[in-house]
Amino acid sequence: MPKIVDHAERRAVIIEGLVRLAGRSGLHAVTMRSVAAEAGVSLRVVQYYFESKAELMHAALRYLEERSGARWAARLARLPSPTSTRTYVEALLAESLPTTEQSRDFRLVWTSYAVLAMTDPELAAKPFVEGPNRFEQQLADVLGRAQAGGELAPGLDVSAEAARLLSLNHGLGTSVLVGQRTAEAALEVLGYHLDSVFGPPPERRDGTGAREGGAHVR
Repeated sequence: MPKIVDHAERRAVIIEGLVRLAGRSGLHAVTMRSVAAEAGVSLRVVQYYFESKAELMHAALRYLEERSGARWAARLARLPSPTSTRTYVEALLAESLPTTEQSRDFRLVWTSYAVLAMTDPELAAKPFVEGPNRFEQQLADVLGRAQAGGELAPGLDVSAEAARLLSLNHGLGTSVLVGQRTAEAALEVLGYHLDSVFGPPPERRDGTGAREGGAHVR
């Protein structure tokens, strides 16, 4: 009886091989043949599931984004309810910093892909910025609800602030990847900026009776 092949599992094995390889040697060093060797399959198997290196790379980004989304959901689920918007936004942004092996792999592959896409038309044609665009819109929506609930100043441009937060987070993530600062130092910078947007969290206030903002995320 012929063996039944789980195609989704086979694709995942190949993609995980690419992620391990990229984590060790960088995405620029990845080839279809080297991914096949890393995944323990033949080159023909890789070519069966992915017609080109660009298609394989983009599939890896989608795979890493899905795993990242699962980690976000798990982290947010651990937050107390109700949760202030500041705490919620800090958790969102902190999870995307390269502070663990999984988040480092995601950041490294995405950054490497972005650099390669600047000079490779086949990679540039892939919509690899969809993930960051969705994240930026998610931030803008959260900030908009916070503004409506009185947690943020009425005149704050929530779309611009979401773009600034995402840009700050990308820069901090890169600085951690290259060893410019530690993950702890990056989180301190993130917290400093969030203080300027929302005010400091209750545990760092001076006891004057100021309360945390009125709007909460449930």
